[in-house]
Formats: sequence, structure tokens, C-alpha cells
Amino acid sequence: MDLVPALKEPLRQPLKSVLGPATAKVMAEHLGLHSVGDLLHHYPRRYEERGQLTHLADLPMDEHVTVVAQVADARLHTFASSRAPRGKGQRLEVTITDGSGRIQLVFFGNGVHKPHKDLLPGTRAMFAGKVSVFNRRLQLAHPAYELLKGDTEEAVESWAGALIPIYPATAKLESWKIGKAVQTVLPSAQEAVDPLPGTLRAGRGLVTLPEALLKIHRPHTKADVADARARLKWDEAFVLQVALARRRHADAQLPAVARRPRPDGLLAAFDDRLPFTLTDGQQKVSREIFDDLATDHPMHRLLQGEVGSGKTLVALRAMLAVVDAGGQAAMLAPTEVLAQQHHRSVTEMMGELAEGGMLGGAEDATKVVLLTGSMGAAARRRALLDLATGEAGLVIGTHALIEDKVQFHDLGLVVVDEQHRFGVEQRDALRGKGKQPPHLLVMTATPIPRTVAMTVFGDLETSVLDQLPAGRSPIASHVVPAADKPHFLARAWERVREEVAAGHQAYVVCPRIGDEEDDPKRTAGKKPGKSAEAGESAESAETADRRPPLAVLDVADQLAKGPLEGLRVEVLHGRMQPDDKDAVMRRFAAGDTDVLVATTVIEVGVNVPNATVMVITDADRFGVSQLHQLRGRVGRGSAPGLCLLVTEMPEASAARQRLNAVAATLDGFELSRIDLEQRREGDVLGQAQSGARTSLRVLAVIEDEEIIAEAREEAAAVVAADPGLEHLPGLRTALDALLDEEREQYLEKG
Repeated sequence: MDLVPALKEPLRQPLKSVLGPATAKVMAEHLGLHSVGDLLHHYPRRYEERGQLTHLADLPMDEHVTVVAQVADARLHTFASSRAPRGKGQRLEVTITDGSGRIQLVFFGNGVHKPHKDLLPGTRAMFAGKVSVFNRRLQLAHPAYELLKGDTEEAVESWAGALIPIYPATAKLESWKIGKAVQTVLPSAQEAVDPLPGTLRAGRGLVTLPEALLKIHRPHTKADVADARARLKWDEAFVLQVALARRRHADAQLPAVARRPRPDGLLAAFDDRLPFTLTDGQQKVSREIFDDLATDHPMHRLLQGEVGSGKTLVALRAMLAVVDAGGQAAMLAPTEVLAQQHHRSVTEMMGELAEGGMLGGAEDATKVVLLTGSMGAAARRRALLDLATGEAGLVIGTHALIEDKVQFHDLGLVVVDEQHRFGVEQRDALRGKGKQPPHLLVMTATPIPRTVAMTVFGDLETSVLDQLPAGRSPIASHVVPAADKPHFLARAWERVREEVAAGHQAYVVCPRIGDEEDDPKRTAGKKPGKSAEAGESAESAETADRRPPLAVLDVADQLAKGPLEGLRVEVLHGRMQPDDKDAVMRRFAAGDTDVLVATTVIEVGVNVPNATVMVITDADRFGVSQLHQLRGRVGRGSAPGLCLLVTEMPEASAARQRLNAVAATLDGFELSRIDLEQRREGDVLGQAQSGARTSLRVLAVIEDEEIIAEAREEAAAVVAADPGLEHLPGLRTALDALLDEEREQYLEKG
């Protein structure tokens, strides 16, 4: 929101820098702060009061922290070392306290002289450093520090009774140095032009933007902080919702071909074939989609549904409706395994309706083609020809669908499965293959809390499937504490044998493949027979020093020779040849394999109703939503499902609490809230994937649900009245700052 030239001024420039060149360089390279406006919007993480010290007892290991504390004692020791063999080595040990705990500061060599003079008992200061352990005691080695003195009038005013802002910092730039830099540019805050319409600000009793910036960086009371945060949350929510509302408004102006199914066409014939009745939820969502398809501007709809709620069936009916209306429909899947799975299940569900142009095909039949990157040249040529001539009404494929040589006769609908796995450019490239913009249906099996949907997918209408089809069985989930109770792990493998003996099948999920392309250093120290660590998303500081994860190939071998000896065990992972992967899945689906040891390649879309048990090894390495996704692969038939979450983490750890939460509920929306609270939001405009800073600094999509919902309403009203924001120049400038080129493209294409 750099609204005027003063705020756009770079922190570092050739002839005149706002800050010292070294400070400006660190801010740019390590904090992404380039202009005065960037720095003003780098808000304090928290505040310390002079009379209230931080809890040293709660310091996190291996993290860079800032604490405010008092020196209890300081001792200078001499010692002999290789560098100082005559006992002239020096070590200064300073103990600081906050009333709740103590921690030792350590300085060595020539670095002891200044702190020895500064840090006398009774001295108060801010200290910043990385928390480590030495001789089983917490310590900060060579911390940076800033004395809190009260012997000058300015210092008294700064510190006495005032709140001390603690900024998000780096090892190269401590919080108080950032604070000093902010004080340098704070006068420029007076020139910030307000993006909120005056009536909105007045109606909600919000302070002006200059006042909010002043209060967030230099508050006198906690009420100042509350006023500032309330105002700045509204800025973030409102400006983002205006961006999304403008996107929706622009989409509504685009032309599209209305697609209405024939009453006696392909869709009706398909519905007649179904051996079951659609759930109320499936019927309701289908009506919403058909209503959108019947309009002459493109549908943009998000279909989110619980694992196993029947999203694929709803999407297929939409695709058939478009074929009925003379168009083609494409489904984009994130992996070859999933594309093949979808192709197999769609052709099975359609039967002779999928045999267009073939002997035995039904009268209304169309052709369903598969297009993946690994197909042979002849099969690929046939598929491309079927798409170009319109012979194929339905195509299911991976990103191979996006290539330039793929031409459609009349693309009417794009269905994107598991949206979060695709880059925006990929989706946009496929949408660009229609003569006019095709309708778009985005599917995800990761339940998204309402406010996240409004924030991340705010330009899409949302449909939710939260009702499981009749015949789906409940899934029991249990945590298996392998370290505390090794006999529980032995029992887990017995349960697998019992399920197989009863005629069912099992999955065992591992994080790594274990072939020669894996990092050999990570395979060191594995203990045979232990569970494999799982996961790509939830590794944290508390798991950093643990043994490396086991791998599919190792675990499959150990199980086949050990606890699952005699059972038919196969492996599945992403680096296998596509034909081999497909053959493994076909054998598993046909019941020719008892146990499938796999990576997360089975996470979405794989449907084998006879699989009833899943063992996720070292499940603490997975994120909450990923565990929920994996668990959804069992219990898909009439027999109840069982999911065993194996972990070696201690009972009191956050990882165990996370697993307990997953075991306690099958409600994906509840789990997604837990997941989000733990991971925070990332960048809601999609920048998290590219490592850029979050665009949300004070707004939290779970906590601030009410603000987001109200901001969405206000934004819709503003854009409806003034789509170009001609009468709101401050808001237009704020949008320009939020939507840099990359983000603008994200919204354009999303």
C-alpha cells in the first residue's frame, strides 16, 4: 500500500539512502523490504513492557529469539585451549533472569571485553540470539544486546511505561535495529493515502491509516495496538476482497457458450445406468453446476468435498451435460496414476456409453480418451486426432493436455482435480484452448474452511459435498506409539494379516522411495524393523534430530521377510514407469495383491473398495490434511476401514497431539481448521509456493472470520457501484501495491 512517492522511495539508492547501505541491503535480501512503504508495513510481532519480562522458561530450541531480561550475575573465566595454551583463553558467562526462569549468555575470546563492561548485575537489556543447549542447560552464545537505560530524557520517554515493539527479525538484523529504522521513516506515514472509503471507515469506527501506522509502531498503550490492528486487518481483508470482487465482475462480462443437456441425451442415459441413487448433496450441487453451465458467461466454481463424497461422479455428470450440448470436456489430473485411475473409473461407470464409434457402443455414446506424457507415439496420435475432430467428447489427462500441439474441436468445460497441485499457468493454458472461455470446475478433496475459501478462492462460487454416499463405511483411526509400546506396532502388522485373511487388502504408506536417486546420507542410521517415517509436509524442529525416514523399497522387503511373510506384497511409487504403475494398480484393484507399500502417490483418487486397512508409518511427518486424504483410501466399500498412525514421537509432543486430533474425528473441515492454525495461512494470493512473503501480516483467516465476511460484502457493493474504482483513487493505488505483476497474473488466471 505504498500510496505516494514518499512511501515508494527505495530504502537504498546510489546517491542517497533512507537507511545506511548495509542495513538497507540486509532488509532487501533477508526481509524483502525495499521501500519506505514496505518497512512501514513490517509490523511488530509482539510487544514487551518494561515491567513485564518474557518467559525464559518457554524459549524454543534452535530459534532466533529476542528477550528482555535483567543480569543476575556475570563471571569471567580463563582457560587453556589449543588457541590459548597458557591458560589465557577467556569466557564470559552472564546469567539473565526474567522472574520465571534463567538462561546463560556466553561470550568468548576478544568478544568478552565489551559485554564484561556493559552487562553488570542489575542491568536490563534486550538480548537476541539462537537458543542452544550446552551441558544440558539453555544458552545464548554471543547474543547481540541493547541496553535499556533510563538516564536521558529521550530514553526515559522511549522506555518508561512504553511498549517495546519486537519485530520479525533475522540473525543478520536484530529487532531493535529494525525498530530504529522504522523510527527513521515513521514521519512518512503521515503521507499515506487511505484506501478505505470514508463512509466505511467512519461507519466502523476505524482510525485513519497514518494513525494506525503510528500506533502499531509506537504505541503508548495496549489500546493503541488494538486500534491499529483492527484498522490494518480491515485494510488487508478489504483490499484483497476488492481484488477478488473485480475478478468476479470481469468474469461475468466474458462471453461463453451456454451448455444445456438434452432431456433424452447422454446424461439421461448415464443416469439410467447408475445402480444407486444420487445423494441429496450430489443432486443439489449438480443443480448448481447445471444452472451455471446454462448461462452465457463462464462458470467458475469450486467443488470441495469430503474424501469419498462422490465429487468425481458430480464432475462426470457435468462433463456429460457439456457433451450433450455439442461440446467437449477435459479433466486435468495431477499425476499419471490419478489420470489413469479416473480414466478407468469413468469408462467403467459409462460402459457402452464410452464406446462412441466402436462396435457395440450405445447410440448416444462418445469416446473417452486418455492423454499422458508417457503414452506411445501411435496412441498419442490417435488421441490427438480424436480431440481435434471432436470424436472424443471426454478427455482425461495430466499436464500433457496443455501442450501446444493439443487442439480441441470445441472445448466447453475444464475440470481441474486437486487444484492445489497445479500451477496457475497450467490451468490457464488449458482454459485458453477453447474458442471462447470454457466453463471451469475446480475440485478439491481437502476441505477448506469457509473464510479460507472466501479469501483464497474468492473469485469462485463454492459448492460443498459433505454427505457420504450410502454404503460407505466408517473408518476407525488409532495412534500406534511405536517407541513407547513396541508391541502395539507388532499388533498393527497382525491386524493387517487378519484383514488379508478375511479376504481384504491393505496399504502401507512410506515417505521415501529408497532407490539410488535418494540422498544416500539420509539412508544412514536406519534401524531394520522400525516404522518408516512419513511425510513431506509436517517435519518440524521437534523431529529434526531423529533418524532418517525409511523408504518404500526397504519397508516392503522387511515386511515381506518379517511380519507379513507369505502375503503378496507389491510396491508403488512415483519413479516407476507409467505402464508398471498402471499394472500394479490393476493387480491391486483386481485383488491379486494383498499389501501395497506406497508413497503418497496413492493420496488422492485411488479407489479400491476391498482395501480396508492402512498403516501410515511415522505419521507425524505428514500434515493433518494429508493424513485425512490418505485415510480416505480405506473404508470405501461395505467393510469398515481401519487407519493406524504409527509414530515414535513422545506423548507430550505437538506431533502426537496432531495425530490424536486426526484419530479423534473424521470431519475434514474441523481438521482443516486445526491444520491451518498450525501452519498459518501462507500467502493467500498463491505466493507461498514461490517463497515470497505473505500478503497477510495482521489478518488471520481463521480468527478474523467475521471481518473477512463483512469485507467481502462491502467489497462487492463498492465494485458493483464503481467497477473501475474511478471515485476511489486511494483504493486503486492500494490495489496496485497489493497486486504486483505476478499476483495480478495469478488472479487473472486463477
